[in-house]
Amino acid sequence: MNSLKQKFINCIKILIRGGLIVINDGFICLPVKKNLVIFESFSGKDINDNPAAIYREWIKHHDKNLAYFSVKPKFYKQLKAVHPDIKIVKRFMPKWVWLMARANFWVFNARIPGWWKKNSKTTYIQTWHGTPLKKLGIDIDNVEMPGTNTKKYKQRFVKESHRWDYLIAPNQYSKEIFKRAFDFKGESLDFGYPRNDVLYQYRDADMRKLKNDLVGNPDCKVITYAPTWRDDDYTSKGAYNFELPFSLSKFFSKVSDDTILVIRPHYLIKDYINIKGFESRVKILADDDISKIYLISDLLITDYSSVMFDYANLKRPMLFYAYDLEHYRDSLRGFYFDYQDELPGPLAESEAEFLKAISDFNLNGNFKGFAGKFNNFYNKYCDWESDKSSKQVVNLMEDISNGK
Repeated sequence: MNSLKQKFINCIKILIRGGLIVINDGFICLPVKKNLVIFESFSGKDINDNPAAIYREWIKHHDKNLAYFSVKPKFYKQLKAVHPDIKIVKRFMPKWVWLMARANFWVFNARIPGWWKKNSKTTYIQTWHGTPLKKLGIDIDNVEMPGTNTKKYKQRFVKESHRWDYLIAPNQYSKEIFKRAFDFKGESLDFGYPRNDVLYQYRDADMRKLKNDLVGNPDCKVITYAPTWRDDDYTSKGAYNFELPFSLSKFFSKVSDDTILVIRPHYLIKDYINIKGFESRVKILADDDISKIYLISDLLITDYSSVMFDYANLKRPMLFYAYDLEHYRDSLRGFYFDYQDELPGPLAESEAEFLKAISDFNLNGNFKGFAGKFNNFYNKYCDWESDKSSKQVVNLMEDISNGK
């Protein structure tokens, strides 16, 4: 019975999609409306990242009534409550179809379904969402994700990237990889990431308030754990597993009494983290602006996530807990660089090594012997970053809109 119901639902979705495509084919023949901009973050799941940073800069100089964020209908109510001043439009609803077809600009940080066509006069600015450590796009040897296979994944990726007019790169390293891994044919914007502007604009005086807002204690020490998600660790499509790879009781035995652990999980696993017994000292911040989390963090713990490249802009210590390094590097995604050689902080591959590093940080406030590696890392991956990336993108958009 359930399979028949699902087949019926899938048929309805196909019919609706077909109708939308027909309508869109007509609308995209119309002229675009000057300065109408559609922003979208992570396929409509949130309002954040590079598109949000560009949005904030754009509305300083332009009519905010012509700037919309595209969101999935199931997130509309939640995001509208959090962002009441932003004009939000539901993805694939009639108004969205009209606005997307008439937009002067699309500013997205992830892909949009290949069957959705773009007005030939719409400028598509792809910001992407991180410096790549793991292999991307057509560089991935074997795609282990539910609902697709390696061949289909790569074909869809290339089809989408060929629609991008511009692609933002945070550094030369990323620019070269993006061009190859996406088979990108458009123009690279060597601006750095707009979302990181705030990391160069903050003042120390703001930190106590920010800590109080996010973790409830303006004077605490904050250690943030931000792991990547494992593509192959799932029970079904969209349902992923997660088990914290260290004991919370052992962790807190190694740190000061004023230390709070922030866990920044991937949104797909945020509901599967067990912190029972440590609710007062562990904060799961899955939905807050990650730049704010960077700013309050005295130490970042990660593994293979691109958060390392953004956090490096603050020149604060990092610890890398890669308990499944061999599997992740050799079997799942593969790396672009020599992970063990280039890391700007200590690498722990076991819980014992991890806890030893935590103890060292608690004692010294840093990790000895990594200054040279950190400087090399910063110079390679943060050299295009500044406090003006958003402004540079907006300046380009203004030039395009004015026909320059």
